[in-house]
Amino acid sequence: MLGFWAWAYSGLAGNTLRGALAEYIVALALGAAGEMRVDWDTVDLRLPDGPRVEVKSAAYLQDWAQSRPSAISFSIAPAEGWDPVTGATDPERLRRSDVYVFCLLEHLDKPTLDPLDLSQWAFHVLPTRVPDEHKGGQRTIGLAALLALGAVRTGFDGLRTAVFAAADRCERSGVPRSRVSDPRRSPAPPAGSTR
Repeated sequence: MLGFWAWAYSGLAGNTLRGALAEYIVALALGAAGEMRVDWDTVDLRLPDGPRVEVKSAAYLQDWAQSRPSAISFSIAPAEGWDPVTGATDPERLRRSDVYVFCLLEHLDKPTLDPLDLSQWAFHVLPTRVPDEHKGGQRTIGLAALLALGAVRTGFDGLRTAVFAAADRCERSGVPRSRVSDPRRSPAPPAGSTR
């Protein structure tokens, strides 16, 4: 098993695994890493009696050869929802989280890039209602536009505080946080689904 993990999942700077690693890092900061990840849930993290959190990641450096660092862009696309408890799909395209955490692996020196080094990451936190109000159905957002919306930048140590502050901003604005059933009893995802 360890050999398989090393063979298949050591490339943490690649787009697919970097995204899962970012979710894990945020889950660690929020004290929510004790439960197994639900792969096809409509949000990345559900905190007991707390906010639903969507985690997005980007990096300047990629696994492939680059002539210059990548432009930073995060997905904010509204999407259909799938309930892993009931197996039902909601076709309405929405942003279903309470809070976004945009994780940027911002290290710029390829030989020393280490996605496990938390000091190489920056986190930008924003209540989901902000892109809902200002970006409508827009599918992606760049870093400058994200900062212009008032995203709070923090390191790992301030991430929990920033997420709960963003969730409180939602509640004070009259947008209630959802309380949803535990999704961990999950059947297989619907056929043809993509995340």
